[in-house]
Amino acid sequence: MTPNSSQSSGTSKATTGTLLPMILIGILFFVFGFVTWLNGALIPFLKIACELNELQAYLVTFVFYIAYFVMALPLSTLLARFGYRAGLQLGLGVMALGAALFIPAAYSHSFAFFLLALFVLGTGLTLLQTAANPYIVVIGPRESAARRISCMGLVNKGAGILVPLAFSAWVLTGMEAYSETALAAMEVTARAEALQSLSARLVGPYLAMALVLVALLFYVRLSPLPEPELEGSGSGAARDWRALGQHPQVLLGALTLFLYVGAEVIAGDSIGLYGQHLGLANFGVLTSYTMSFMVVGYVLGIVAIPRWLSQRSALAISAMAGLVFAAGLIWGDEQSYGLAQILLQPLGITPVPDTVLCLALLGLANALVWPAVWPLALQGLGRFTATASALLIMGIAGGAILPLLYGALVHQGLSHQAGYIILLPCYAVILFYALKGHSIRTAHRQLQADEGVSG
Repeated sequence: MTPNSSQSSGTSKATTGTLLPMILIGILFFVFGFVTWLNGALIPFLKIACELNELQAYLVTFVFYIAYFVMALPLSTLLARFGYRAGLQLGLGVMALGAALFIPAAYSHSFAFFLLALFVLGTGLTLLQTAANPYIVVIGPRESAARRISCMGLVNKGAGILVPLAFSAWVLTGMEAYSETALAAMEVTARAEALQSLSARLVGPYLAMALVLVALLFYVRLSPLPEPELEGSGSGAARDWRALGQHPQVLLGALTLFLYVGAEVIAGDSIGLYGQHLGLANFGVLTSYTMSFMVVGYVLGIVAIPRWLSQRSALAISAMAGLVFAAGLIWGDEQSYGLAQILLQPLGITPVPDTVLCLALLGLANALVWPAVWPLALQGLGRFTATASALLIMGIAGGAILPLLYGALVHQGLSHQAGYIILLPCYAVILFYALKGHSIRTAHRQLQADEGVSG
């Protein structure tokens, strides 16, 4: 065999070895997106069905995302002991249980029961994401890791486009019968029966979700998905999480992801309530607007990284775009449709106020943050990769805290528009991590060899 043919054969094997895990993990990322971005339509629905105020409505995101903070480190011990493949299966099983819990929650019309079901769903997603993200980083060249994660984000946010449309068609039809005026005109008994009937609409979708998750569990179990090979990985990795204090880029990366996920969830999950506040009839599908712009961002990332943009540069550009769009959202005219008519009307999309469009455009700014932070933060960690991954996953708790803080600000009398001021410091920190934070590393022999990751 000639050297050229040997090289060609090796390249083919490497491509095949990367492609199969990418396809299998891509299916799981679609599931992540479907379950996660359902909350954007679920929040205004439960606000009506369970008669919630603004602060109570954002408990939906709080319990869902706080599971990442509470469960990430304990679950990382399972990955270290039993492996990533087993973790994927267990995560799917826990998610199926969470989806099934929506059925008694809907019949009992109990908001507390809904919150329990959401926490269980979030716990399953925590395990799945802790297992799946390292796969994408290590199955190919590290300098193109952001590109691979962008592919996963494209699938994830594609699901985010579809789920509000499907949920609106399946569950949100005929919602005019449950307007504040219509409910106020009912007697107490009729009102309770109407809300119980509305709550029961969730049984079908979540039963279907539980069955799909169980089917995926067996699919992963029977698939040839390999166990990722991490340098020096082993059962001791989970016990060494305190050693991550010696790696500032990981700690700063977790803080960056905390603020980023909070901003992302606000952009995706609050847009429905904001549209409802402005009197928009299509409030149930507005999350699809945000997710569509995220898909555009991921496509740009796939094309540009690393050919024209480094991971660090993509992160910096994303942060600056976030600052611009957040400023337009906070200080824009809620009655103006000028920008929306320019961008949306030619595409046949129903125009929305410019401030709503700026909120949706944050999806474009957010798209490349997650793909860029992960490889920058995990560079050169070796056997600490599983534990560092769990710490980064804990940053997803920002999706619990920041939307709840936004809801509290609005509940206390700040306008919906002014409440978005909390987005500005989020994007400022993301910009700092891109320019400086990712390169703050303790002088450590293991890290010095790969100092150029950000280039």
